[in-house]
Amino acid sequence: MIKSKRFLVGYKLFFGLLGFSAIITEISTIAERGKFNPINFFSFFTVENNVLVFATFLISALFVMSDTTPRWLEKLRGAVTMYIAVVGIGFAVLLSGLENTVLTAVPWDNIVLHYIIPIAAFIDLLIDRPATKLHFKQSLVWLLYPMAYVTYSLVRGAITGWYPYPFLDPSHNGYVGIAITSLSLLALSVGLTWIVCKLSNGKPQPTKI
Repeated sequence: MIKSKRFLVGYKLFFGLLGFSAIITEISTIAERGKFNPINFFSFFTVENNVLVFATFLISALFVMSDTTPRWLEKLRGAVTMYIAVVGIGFAVLLSGLENTVLTAVPWDNIVLHYIIPIAAFIDLLIDRPATKLHFKQSLVWLLYPMAYVTYSLVRGAITGWYPYPFLDPSHNGYVGIAITSLSLLALSVGLTWIVCKLSNGKPQPTKI
């Protein structure tokens, strides 16, 4: 773990604000084109989790400055790191090449949201490892969110005809294809959860709340 408090705070604030600025740029650009639908926009897994990274980085920076690390924040950091890693890996495998057509309004935002922030979040966990030991079996509860997301996307898509990603659209691959892709992403999430838990060091800190 890097001991420099100033470096950690600066790192978290820089990348948190970088991701936030990309989201704001996307919103303003889409709005200028007269195509901004807030429900659709915030129904992207990428957007939701970049917002989570932004919030988690800012909260974590505040606690670094106060020399305290609540257990709930360490668990949140672990979960959010796993989620945004799924964003980065999933995009690279399933969606690369589509960013200039349906997924992002600004090419630079695509790089920030799908590549830079996932890498930055993982590095953050490496240089500021959770002091509380994250247990793998307990952390499997993190999977409820992506499972709920897929369910929400399919139900809403069936009602509205709009799906956030091609691999969730039954008109592209059918429900069998959706099931295979979703199970593959679930397996990836399980593997990433195990890695994140292994990166926690379990060393107690003097102050906990």
